[in-house]
Parts: sequence; C-alpha cells; structure tokens
Amino acid sequence: MADGTYPPGAHLPPQRELASRFGVARDTVQRALKVLSDEGLIESRQGSASTVLGRVELTMADTRGRTHTLASFIGRAFERPEVVLDVYTLTSETLDAHIRLQAERIRAGDLSPERITLRMMVPDEELELPYPRSKANPADGRAQSRLHRITREHVGSLKRTLHDLREGACVPFVEVRVRRVPLTPTFKLYLARGEEALFGPYTLIERSILLDDTDEEIEALDVLGIEATLTYHVKDGDEASPGSSFVRSQQEWFDSLWTQLARDDEVRQPSRLPH
Repeated sequence: MADGTYPPGAHLPPQRELASRFGVARDTVQRALKVLSDEGLIESRQGSASTVLGRVELTMADTRGRTHTLASFIGRAFERPEVVLDVYTLTSETLDAHIRLQAERIRAGDLSPERITLRMMVPDEELELPYPRSKANPADGRAQSRLHRITREHVGSLKRTLHDLREGACVPFVEVRVRRVPLTPTFKLYLARGEEALFGPYTLIERSILLDDTDEEIEALDVLGIEATLTYHVKDGDEASPGSSFVRSQQEWFDSLWTQLARDDEVRQPSRLPH
C-alpha cells in the first residue's frame, strides 16, 4: 500500500498468501489488517477480500513527541546516503517486513544508500520470559518456543535481505550485527544515526495464539507488537530540549547494553564490495 502496489480500490490477497509472502504468522497478518481497518485504510468484510480505501504515506513530519509509524521512520532512514539503525525489540518481526520493503525500493532504483549499518538486540533464548505464556497452564512452553522460532526466522530473514543487497551490488557496504540480552523487553526502541528515536511500550493483553505446528489455539498472556503506539523524538539545536535529552539518553542506554551485557548472536563481518 505504501509503494502503490495496492492502490485505493484494489483488493488485498488472502491472509494465507500474505502470511507466506511476508514470512509471518497468520495471526500477525490478522492483527495488521485490523490496524489498517481501524485507521480507515482498508475495508474488511467477512468472507471477502479486504479493499484498500487509502494510501499509507512514508513521509514523516518533524513533530516531536507525536505518534508515528515504523514504516515512515524506516522509510526516512533509508532515504539517506548512510543508514544507521540501532534497534531493541522482542522479535524483529515487524522490522523485517519494513526492511524488505526498503530493499525492494533499492532494487527498483528508488533509493541508493551507500552504507547500511544495523545493530539489533533481542532477548536471550535461555531467558525464561514472562510472556507469551499460556493462561491455563503457565508451565506450557509452546508459546515461548513459538516466539523463539519467530525471532530466529525474522532475524535470519533480515540478515539475508540486507546482505543480499551487498551481494547484488546494490549497496557498497552492509554491516548487520545482532546480539542477545538477558532482559525481557518492556518496550521497543528504534534509533537512527543517534539523532532520531521511535519508542513504544509493549502493552500486556490476553489473546488467542495459534500454534503453527498443531493449528491449536491457546489463550495466552502476550504483548501488543505491531499495534504498539510509537512516539517520535528528535535531537534539535538545543541540547537541553526534551527531544534532544530523550534521544541522547536512549542512545547511551542502548550503547551500554550493547557493550556491557549483550553477546553476539552470530559473528558477522562487515560486507563490502570488492575493490
């Protein structure tokens, strides 16, 4: 919708096709469609395809402390010659989809960044997380195993997408580093060049989770991910301003975890085009 693939009046593909295309769980697609419907961007009717009503804009106004979408934030970051992103998140599922959209724009010639550097922290798999967790049987580890699988899939997809840009000579320099931290994320954080921040707390909810291996649904305690409200903050000329203070403190927090607590998920060397 953002790049015009599905203009107003077009019908979106079935949910199973969308889940397969973007490499996400079907319930993730269902939640995404609900968000688009609530925002008046699509019309969904039982038994029929969703119809696009409006277009998602990738531009983002410079309004501080206001809510923004991850699509606009990532889109703006990739429009610069040097893309520098630091991310702290639960699974990277949503980020993976947006990175793939930017990769398509690069291959189409709409964008031409010279360098992409991404650092991302996700929870350590050895850590027992308080969510997601079955309401009926908190000792049931299947919901958490599902979370770890989703994280591995999307971290791997994200790495492949970005490194394929280097291998395809689309971007001269690509570096992707992922580290695990022994912490349960209570918020998601996206930092761009140490100058902009997108921040959103995870809200606890009770919802049905579809266990992909058995197609069984369980009621679980989980968090809002794709629907999480995100607020935008930016550094300005005043170092004492709320925006500057927020971005600076979050960057310092991220750097401290990265260097002092996190461990490499997989050793990755920077990717460069051969001379």
